[in-house]
Formats: sequence, structure tokens, C-alpha cells
Amino acid sequence: MKIKDTDKTEEYRNSITVHLVRICSDLGHIKERVDSNNKHLEKINGRLRQAENSITAVKTIGSTLTIVIGIILTWLGVSK
Repeated sequence: MKIKDTDKTEEYRNSITVHLVRICSDLGHIKERVDSNNKHLEKINGRLRQAENSITAVKTIGSTLTIVIGIILTWLGVSK
């Protein structure tokens, strides 16, 4: 009876060891993917920041031109 229990215990330990090895390899792969995703996210955030700055510049120029054209048209209307 003791031998069978010992065999079952060893089998269980071996099974647990195999599962732990699989988990460790999965963790390594997950860490690599997360690092890769972080690098890609930083790249995308940089591109988004540039796009936001461009949009702000276009809005500023558009607002300035609208005000200047409005002033010119008002001045032309008042002078006639």
C-alpha cells in the first residue's frame, strides 16, 4: 500500500512540475508580448501627439483667418 501511495505522490509531483514549467514558459511569452505592445503603444502615442499638434495649428490658423476676413469685410461695409 505504501509503494502505491508513493508512486501516486511522485506521479502527482511530476504532473505539477510539468504544469509549472508550462506556466513559466507562458509567463515569459506573455512578458515579451506585453513589452512589445508597450513599445508599439509608445509609437502610436507619439504619432497621435503629432496629429493633435497639427490639428491645433490648423484650428488656430482657421480662427485667425476667420477673424481677419470678418474684420476686413466689416471695414469694407462701413467704409461704403
